[in-house]
Amino acid sequence: MLVPAEVRRELERHALDEAPNEACGLVLIRDERAVGYERGRNADASPYRFRLEVEPEVWFLEDEGYELAVFHSHPSSPPKPSRADLERAGLWAARPWLILRTDTRELAAWRLDNGSASPIPLA
Repeated sequence: MLVPAEVRRELERHALDEAPNEACGLVLIRDERAVGYERGRNADASPYRFRLEVEPEVWFLEDEGYELAVFHSHPSSPPKPSRADLERAGLWAARPWLILRTDTRELAAWRLDNGSASPIPLA
């Protein structure tokens, strides 16, 4: 998956805006390339977990051919799914996940499956 610099900057900016809590939203993907970002709201307002809320019209972007990937930040822990992420993934588990470590700007992508995570290579 390719995450261009302009999309990455949006993710970083959102993570910094929400610190010390986790930021969350949806990355718009087309042909394995991130082409945009829709900020969400962390309804849990927590540095340890997130509960993503987005405007309902964001979901209609799938009808326009976009794949929606879950994004959230970890303020100071590695950018890999935490136990809380894996346990609470629910319907989000079928989507790609991008996690940004806010303090180091390290970005990683994952596929979740039955309580485990597999890395997705980033370009």
